[in-house]
Amino acid sequence: MKKLLFLILVVGSAFRLSAQEEVYNPNLPDGKYKNPIIHADYSDPDVIRVEDDYFMVSSSFSHFPGLPILHSKDLVNWEIIGHAALSYPDEAFDKPQHGDAIWAPSIRYHDGEYFIYYGDPDRGVFMTKTRDPFGKWEPLKLIKKVVGWIDTCPLWDEDGKAYLVHTYANSRSGIKSVLLINEMTPDGTEILGTSTLVFNGQKGHQTIEGPKLYKRKDYYYIFAPAGGVSTGWQTILRSKNIYGPYVDKIVLEQGSTNINGPHQGAWLDTQTGEEWFIHFQDKMAYGRVILLQPMSWKDGWPVMGVDFDGNGVGEPVAEFKKPNIGKVINEVKVPQTSDEFNTSKLGLQWQWQANIKKEWYDLTGKSLKLNAQKVEDNNLWPVSSIVLQKFPAMDFAASTKLKLNALKDGEKAGLIVFGMDYAYISIEKKGGKYLVNMVECIDAEGGESEKSLGSVEVGQSDIYFKVQVTSSTNAKNVPVATCQFAYSLDGKKFNKLGESFKANKGKWVGAKVGLFAISKEEKAGYAEADWFRISK
Repeated sequence: MKKLLFLILVVGSAFRLSAQEEVYNPNLPDGKYKNPIIHADYSDPDVIRVEDDYFMVSSSFSHFPGLPILHSKDLVNWEIIGHAALSYPDEAFDKPQHGDAIWAPSIRYHDGEYFIYYGDPDRGVFMTKTRDPFGKWEPLKLIKKVVGWIDTCPLWDEDGKAYLVHTYANSRSGIKSVLLINEMTPDGTEILGTSTLVFNGQKGHQTIEGPKLYKRKDYYYIFAPAGGVSTGWQTILRSKNIYGPYVDKIVLEQGSTNINGPHQGAWLDTQTGEEWFIHFQDKMAYGRVILLQPMSWKDGWPVMGVDFDGNGVGEPVAEFKKPNIGKVINEVKVPQTSDEFNTSKLGLQWQWQANIKKEWYDLTGKSLKLNAQKVEDNNLWPVSSIVLQKFPAMDFAASTKLKLNALKDGEKAGLIVFGMDYAYISIEKKGGKYLVNMVECIDAEGGESEKSLGSVEVGQSDIYFKVQVTSSTNAKNVPVATCQFAYSLDGKKFNKLGESFKANKGKWVGAKVGLFAISKEEKAGYAEADWFRISK
């Protein structure tokens, strides 16, 4: 049996665990949770509640399927339920466009429909919608062709008017730290007129971005991070006029905690009237992980987290009492990781480096068949056909069973940790023999070539691979993910190969782990992955 279902008793409360072995669980005893609630790279999160359901969307850049949709019943336990962008409507994305495309989306529910908006800094503002967030979303629609607009968020007012807030990508426009608002058509499918500048953060709120637009009582509110991804804070703006002027206040900062750059996320309430704020924290190679902060209101301003140092500004909590949703839910859910490849579809955790092509892979019902794709250079940064998923915890192992069905020398398949630097362990056919290699590429983005760190001949074409990821911190208290690759001939005894490798983040994303099969020639063979498992 490939999967094992079991129960664990946690201080008198029965938590039903998912079939995969969990490496990170945000649930604590006595009705508490710990941060992060999701220890994976779901950057720039936005969240809404519709009745008893919570839905999250996050940036996915140029990885597809994109715009992941996550679902929760209690704001602590989350799972992936689908994607709103299966591909990108631009043939340029048939090849990797690292860091481009889908930046900081927002999700809203209006008049029976779910809407997602985002700004592509090179192409314009896109929108998609659905009546069923568990099902299919409409194809991405470009509603304004423009360069430099990012971080878009809509608001439907009581009078039926619709608005969209946005900022600019400095790298494309030469403008930063300003927020602007446009009116839209009431159906949200067209942006009207020109942008109105509503806030200039160049003095006091440098790099203000990622705005989320809300209305509460008589005030319009813009929740916006400032100060930079790793070093910033959460700013709140409010005004009685949609176009301002807005008054600003910092409501969340790192302060005395070790949670850096706490900002950019979503304000929402529970069914019982409690209010919460979801945001991310940048953990470098581990990506931008998701945290949950208690929130309340005082004198018309949000109060987030806990003011541990007494300076009047909230700080993020490491743990807290779970949200009151009117009932107790003891089921543990985490975003999917392990995949037995025994169905007709890949697990929702997997993403490719570009628009997906059918010839890359097939699912036989027993394994994932990866057709070896031709790669001319000694560098995988420009390769589309690598299938990857996010790091799920600080410490974990990823393992797989592979069989290489090679037709020619030079064909290889392997287990990879991918970012702007990458490393992998592979099995390769060479001179009629099979070699296991451990390889690294430092500054892959810069075009550097791979370097072999170890090689051993094996007398078989099927192999087990594992990478153990171990966390530490450097002198600047920055998380470091050290990866040790190993192989096994029988799945029991693993042999380390090569030096350890320090994972590096990708372009605006954390490091990822996954599989590949490549060849030096066309019409090559293939590799079969029997399973892919995340464990402790």
